[in-house]
Formats: sequence, C-alpha cells, structure tokens
Amino acid sequence: MDSLVHNLEITVLSAENLNLDGKSVKKDTFVVIKVDPLNSQSTRADYEGGRNPSWNQKLEIGMPMHARFITLEVQCKIGSGNKVIGTTNVPVSDFMGGYIPENYLNFLSYRLRDVRGEKNGIVNISLKVKSSAACATLGMRKNLPSYTWQSSPSPQMQPTWGVPAGQKNCLGHGGVVTGVPVWCVSRA
Repeated sequence: MDSLVHNLEITVLSAENLNLDGKSVKKDTFVVIKVDPLNSQSTRADYEGGRNPSWNQKLEIGMPMHARFITLEVQCKIGSGNKVIGTTNVPVSDFMGGYIPENYLNFLSYRLRDVRGEKNGIVNISLKVKSSAACATLGMRKNLPSYTWQSSPSPQMQPTWGVPAGQKNCLGHGGVVTGVPVWCVSRA
C-alpha cells in the first residue's frame, strides 16, 4: 500500500429497495468497501432488514492519496457463496478537496447498479477523512490531496481530477473522466 494514506472512517448506515434476480432481498445482506484490490473491509450481515437492511456499522480503512474513488458493493449470502446485489463508485471528490475541512462528517447516498447495469436500490453512508498527516508532513495543502506539487510548475504539468480513463494524451499522460454518467434507455 502507498506510504501516503488518508484514514477514512466510513459508517455504512443502510440500503433501500434491494432486489435480487427481480425479487425482494430477504436477508443476509452486507457491504464490502474496496479502496483497491488488496484493501477492503466488510460489514456484518443484516439478517432481518430484507430489502431495506440497516447496518449502522463504522469501518476504518486506509486510502492511498492517488485513489480517485472507493467502491461500495452490497452483497447477499446465498447458500455457500455470495452474490452481488449492487455496486457504486464513490468519487473521492465527493468527500475531499475543495473547501471540505478535515474531520468533516459527510452524509452521502448513492444509486446501486446490478451486474447488468440496472438500477437496484440505494446505499446510505457517512464518511469522514480522519487524518491527512502525511500531506501536512510533506507541506502539501490538506484540502487538495490529489494535486502533485513541484518546485517550479510548468504549463504542461497541470493537476488532473476525475476517474482514470486509461487513455494517454499527446504528452503521454493518462486521461481522466469527470462528471457523472447518465444512463438513458428508451423503453418503446
């Protein structure tokens, strides 16, 4: 894991209107929070909430400074395995950067999408960035962690915000996607 890490305190509050294969979820739902493939945390299972589970469980997880989003995945225990009910990506810009002070408690809700990309409920969380001591130690501005600072910035090296798109521009730098995708499906 990156040596420059922000500590996130995420309280997974609840979810609403969850379905599994077109039917209301009965029980055994939980949330997995993923920062990267090797860094994740999970809530305990809700055994009684059905399609509107409630966890109200606080988790702490380290997030590398280069991270652009965290993933929330609502899953359900089925037989001997687990099945994904819905997933959402939470942009880091929703809770860090700009004028959001350190230790500010954010209450956020996100639309979940199932494996086919269809809307499948909402997940509710609260989130707080607990520490950015690594930023302060390096003399970086605490409220703008994704900027790369250099002693003499050049016009070619501008900071970027957004989700990596995997493309490279003419300078050989990766492109980013900004904004929120909107799904328009015609049901004629």
